[in-house]
Amino acid sequence: MRAEELMPCVLITLLGLTLMESAHGQHMSDEPCTVQILIPGLKGEPGEKGEKGAPGRPGRVGPLGEIGHTGVKGHKGIMGRYGKMGPCGIKGLKGDMGDPGPMGLNGDPGAPCECTPLRKMIGEMDILVAQLSNEMKFIKTAVAGIKETDSKVYLLVKEEKRYTDAEVYCQGRGGHLAMPKDEGANAAIAGYITEAGLSRVYIGINDIDREGHFTYVDRSPMSTFSKWREGEPNNAYSDEDCAEMVAAGDWTDVACHPTMYFVCEFDKDSV
Repeated sequence: MRAEELMPCVLITLLGLTLMESAHGQHMSDEPCTVQILIPGLKGEPGEKGEKGAPGRPGRVGPLGEIGHTGVKGHKGIMGRYGKMGPCGIKGLKGDMGDPGPMGLNGDPGAPCECTPLRKMIGEMDILVAQLSNEMKFIKTAVAGIKETDSKVYLLVKEEKRYTDAEVYCQGRGGHLAMPKDEGANAAIAGYITEAGLSRVYIGINDIDREGHFTYVDRSPMSTFSKWREGEPNNAYSDEDCAEMVAAGDWTDVACHPTMYFVCEFDKDSV
């Protein structure tokens, strides 16, 4: 017999038993007692797939992965602007002496003469020639061009000298290294540098006497005007006691020992 036909029989049998028990038990109780026993049916067909549930909470962080391969090297960047002139390096060791050369031929015997007066005359002439040579260099430089303001004359000297030697040079001709004390003087010197195709020159500003306290080379205070580039003066290498002007007109502190072109300043009244 199939399950579908068997189910009613089971239910009827159970119901009959219930009625019989109720009939025999009437003398024990005035109210009928009904007992119902339910038996599970057969397993039904699978239902339709339910909707997707909400995402679960994030899991724990996993272990670190292996280090990746090195990437491809990037292109070389553009060249930065030129930095400051660095300090001089340490003097190298003296080289070994070379082999002596062959002995030269004997010269012809000299004619006897009184040479002392002649040598003295030649020495004096050498001194005069050296003085004239220096003055000619100065005149040649001056003819090449000067810059003027209402009260000053500026001369660009294209001879590389250390700072102190440059100041001695300017003093020897009645002036000083250039001391820009206002915007007009500073612009005139900067234009001079640019027209000459230069990038930097020494000017008459330093803190040689007292670190961090810059004054003009004639020892007058810098109280009304300055044109320091941003971040300057910074006393890099703890050896920057002098000053230079770049073509843009800004000032930076530099070491005093490198050789560099410079600008002399003269009062118009004394020229």
